[in-house]
Amino acid sequence: MGVPLPLLLLPGLLCDGELWADQVAGLSDVARPRVADLTRHGTIGALAADALAQEDAPRFALAGLSMGGYVAFEILRCAPERVAALALVDTSARPDTPEATDLRRRMMRLAEQDFAAVVDALTPKLLHPAHAADPRIVRIVRGMAARVGPEAFARQQRAIIGRPDSRPDLAAIRCPTTVVAGREDALMGPEIHAETASRIPGAELVTIDGCGHLASIERPAEVTAALRRLLRRATSGPR
Repeated sequence: MGVPLPLLLLPGLLCDGELWADQVAGLSDVARPRVADLTRHGTIGALAADALAQEDAPRFALAGLSMGGYVAFEILRCAPERVAALALVDTSARPDTPEATDLRRRMMRLAEQDFAAVVDALTPKLLHPAHAADPRIVRIVRGMAARVGPEAFARQQRAIIGRPDSRPDLAAIRCPTTVVAGREDALMGPEIHAETASRIPGAELVTIDGCGHLASIERPAEVTAALRRLLRRATSGPR
């Protein structure tokens, strides 16, 4: 594949670099992975600007999971010329619904009093039932949440609530793109992932069986393989 392509990895809500640990290790022979810190700001625009500032390469591959996908869409609006390839993992181009916003605000209020209760409530929604019963995976999820903490959680939730509708921008995406979906993702159904993939020219949709919302830690080998194929597409010449 020639010179390894920089790969900027964007975590989701209450997640940090451990979300992408398997991909960082598994793709180091073909990419230069870096995980962005998405905890410092309360708008998607500011998170995108911060992530761009953390990547000094003029051109890079970009992968975002859930909230990381929302930031990826904003990066594409701000600096499409810098994105050589795009992976959207268990994410949506749709804006927040009123019902989701109401739930987020209630979780933010609860986090001020009992952050552990928020983590307890969210964990089974993030994972396939088999993985929600796996102590190792649960430890990863809880460890990431503890490191992010309640204040950053509130900032991230405010950013998610205020995100724009990215669906009108999908047809303008011209870089090689892969949409990765956990088949049993309880937060984002298959119709959401299919909608995103169908609106991006030439996008590949990869659906992973036995997988919930956190595909990169639930089915790391499959996600790494999908990203490897994407990197190969990005470095094999013009589409």
